[in-house]
Amino acid sequence: MTKIKKKKLNFKDKRGSILDIFQDSPKEHCTIVTFNKNAVRGNHFHKKSTQYTYVISGQLTFAYVKITKKNDMSGQIKKKIVGPGTLISHPPFHAHAFKSKKKSIILAFADGVRGGNNYEKDTFRLEKKLLK
Repeated sequence: MTKIKKKKLNFKDKRGSILDIFQDSPKEHCTIVTFNKNAVRGNHFHKKSTQYTYVISGQLTFAYVKITKKNDMSGQIKKKIVGPGTLISHPPFHAHAFKSKKKSIILAFADGVRGGNNYEKDTFRLEKKLLK
């Protein structure tokens, strides 16, 4: 199940703040992704990997839907506006896409094959786009 959670600071004082994005769960891959206004990214799903998205700045429309083992959409496409401090988990067979409402930055983490030369090995593009 796709989970969307607004993260809260662990600590804050005059020097700044500390926020734990993950605890007790190391990730195999981490990437910074930037968006220009109206840019669309994603429109894919993973069969083996769980992806996590943490919004650093900006504002994005997030669309998602569960995918069947036959690669069909199961149910209605859901949409939500997300902003800084939001953590989203995308389990296997959950398609996801983002469209930026303004310049935005996210961190994308993954458990499973997703990084470097393996980026496309567990990425399955959608024929019917969630966002355009």
